Amino acid sequence: MSSDKNVQKKEPVKIREKKLANGNVHLFLDIYYNGKRTREFLKLYLIPEKTPADKEQNRQTYNLAVSIRSKRQLELSRTEYDLPKPYAEETPFLSFYRSMCEERHKTPDSDGNWGNWHSCLKYLEIYADEKTTFKDINKEWVLGFKDFLNTVEKDSHKVTHKKDKSVFQGLSQNSKLSYFNKLRCCINKAFEDGVIQFNPMRGVEGFKQEEVERVYLTVEEIKSLTATPCMYPWLKRAFLFSCLTGLRKSDIEKLLWSEVQDFDGFTRIVFRQKKTKAQEYLDINEQAVQYMGERGKPTDRVFSSFKYSAWTILELKKWAFTAGITKNITFHTGRHTFATMMLSLGADIYTVSKLLGHKELATTQIYAKVLDKRKQEAVSLIPNLEEK
Repeated sequence: MSSDKNVQKKEPVKIREKKLANGNVHLFLDIYYNGKRTREFLKLYLIPEKTPADKEQNRQTYNLAVSIRSKRQLELSRTEYDLPKPYAEETPFLSFYRSMCEERHKTPDSDGNWGNWHSCLKYLEIYADEKTTFKDINKEWVLGFKDFLNTVEKDSHKVTHKKDKSVFQGLSQNSKLSYFNKLRCCINKAFEDGVIQFNPMRGVEGFKQEEVERVYLTVEEIKSLTATPCMYPWLKRAFLFSCLTGLRKSDIEKLLWSEVQDFDGFTRIVFRQKKTKAQEYLDINEQAVQYMGERGKPTDRVFSSFKYSAWTILELKKWAFTAGITKNITFHTGRHTFATMMLSLGADIYTVSKLLGHKELATTQIYAKVLDKRKQEAVSLIPNLEEK
């Protein structure tokens, strides 16, 4: 057997490079197994190194390719020798996490989710380093990251994250919850893929979600908004539509006429939630139908002019203020308004949960907590203590 064949036997998977016309280099795997050679293009690219940032990006990209190559070699070894599933604890942790980030970046309608994953990465890069492997990650390491989130300064990964260095501003409770859950998801994935034998996340409690005030409008306030002109009619229609249907801004923004259907005397919206990806069937009343306007082509957006932004929030507040409403409202206030209005009008909590598209009844019960008539009835029982 030649020396070249010996090398192929030891290293059946190699990283190769293909120069592209635009100057980038496409990385691919050259796989030699059972006398056959195949190529696996990784969709990973090295760019011309003009700045230190370019060099750092190429280093991270190549590390990711190395991680994928190691995984392929382990898969071939299992097949060839019929070995039990091995563990790849030497896999670089940050490279593994970055690959999960990229998967979410490529998924349609998941920009917000990718943003959270990417934000968490910035703090993981401070806590860990490129040499950290899954072999280094145990329960103490996980608890250390939890403590780190409790003490790290917000935007500390930025070079100049604030002007006043004397004032400490930590992460919000919900940011800590989100970032720790991203780590949990990553480690669970590594456990499922056989990278690690034991899951260090088991038995580790995460952060509790911070309760925030749910600002909602009363029926009288909705009537006041309805009677008050808005500088942008499309904003008025979209917000009042949310108050009458409970739809999120993201679902109103993407709503198509093909999703608006007639069903048993009702107008029904058949759509997939952008946030949860759940399929929904929502019947709406005639008032809500009027705010959609004249029906367009199936592929047309119902609220074609509506685009949510910081500017939209400002205009919404201006309109509300003109209507005499001083509450700190956002577009999501429309969803809160729908939920509390349904409960106050006597709809049962299970039905309201289905109308909102909640997966868990506990999520809807938060609105029942906000609007608890039994508490009002209870405090009304207190007699007038000033009577003689």
